[in-house]
This record gives sequence, structure tokens and C-alpha cells, in this order.
Amino acid sequence: MELATLADEVSACRRCPRLVAWREEIARERRAAFASQEYWGRPLPGFGDPSARVLLFGLAPAAHGANRTGRMFTGDRSGDFLFAALSRNGLASQPTSSGLGDGLELRGAWISAAVRCAPPGNRPTPGERDACLPWSVRELRLLEHVQVIVCLGAFAWDAALRLLAAADAGYTPPLPRPRFGHGVELNAGPYTLLGCYHPSQQNTFTGRLTESMIDAILERARELGELA
Repeated sequence: MELATLADEVSACRRCPRLVAWREEIARERRAAFASQEYWGRPLPGFGDPSARVLLFGLAPAAHGANRTGRMFTGDRSGDFLFAALSRNGLASQPTSSGLGDGLELRGAWISAAVRCAPPGNRPTPGERDACLPWSVRELRLLEHVQVIVCLGAFAWDAALRLLAAADAGYTPPLPRPRFGHGVELNAGPYTLLGCYHPSQQNTFTGRLTESMIDAILERARELGELA
């Protein structure tokens, strides 16, 4: 119930004028391929299994992906790659995510992002990242069973370190901060941070992130999270 309340509050957020203007402009003008569809055009709450042991932490919603469909990582190539991997590794009930009401369920996993609104050029400012931080703090505190945070990219890694410090999670990042890398593990208080290249087309189309690479990360996340 508290997660549902948080989702409602996140969806109504208007803290960042630049992001509000951008997400709503995209929702009005729309891409030609989706001209007949009603865009979500609001901030995105996290979603998944409330008893999740694995938290997948991304950068921000895509303008014509999650900003259109109303679900994190849904409606674009990054999401197609991610959900196929989650399904292969027993963390999702199906390999596709097309939109709200499609029957998808996550199993032992929760998906969220450092920034909840689609940013211009997919580049949130540090101020926008920090404005979203309180939402992530509340979310993490409500996800009482999370043991592993899979950081999808360097931005998410840095944001997760800030999240743990702000959430008073029993871990203070040292200086210099631990560096992101694919497959890097960091013991952070009650959590393990696990680095994974972001499943963007820039990474998946070039072979920087392959199916076997993300499968190895998710298998390790299941192991660390003690998921049978």
C-alpha cells in the first residue's frame, strides 16, 4: 500500500521545470510512429515485486519509451533487451513489456531509475538527479528485502552511491568514490552494488553488452540475493 502511495506521489511530481516542460512537449507532439497513442507524459514510479531482493537501477525514462507507455524500460530497444534477459533468468514472467496491463510480472526484482522524468538528450542535470533522490530514498526504505542493486550504467552507479548515503543505509561512500565497471561488485552496508553496462542500443548494437554478459550479471544478482 505504501509503495502504491509513493507511486501516486511520484507520478504527480513537478519539481524540475525543465523536465516537466520536456516530458509534456514530447507527450503533445509525439513521434509519427506513435501519433495515435496517448503518452504517459509524467514521472515514472518504480515497479515490480514488493518483496524484491534485486533492484535494477537505471538512468531515466526514454522520451518515446517509458514516457509514452508509463512503465520503466518499456517501449524501446533498451527495454526489449532487458526484459528478454530478465525472463531468461527467471526474474520476469514474460520476455516482452509492451505497456501497462500487458500481464508482465517481475519475480524477486524491482525496476527503478535515478531520475523519474525523460530528460532532453537523455542527460539529466546534477540538480535534477538530486531532486529525484528523495523519491529513491523512500522507495529503497519500503523495499525491505532488497539485497542487491544492479546499476545499469555509470550514472546509475553514482546515483546509487548517493542514494545509500542519503538513505542512512549503514554505508558511507569513501573518497574517491568507487568506480563503475561492468561486473564490478561493491559491498555497501546491507547491500551489494553490481555494475552492468546500460542496455542502450549504443551498447547492445556494438557488442559492448551482449546477452551472455547481462545474463552473467543477472545470475550473479540472483546468487547474491539468495533467490532460488
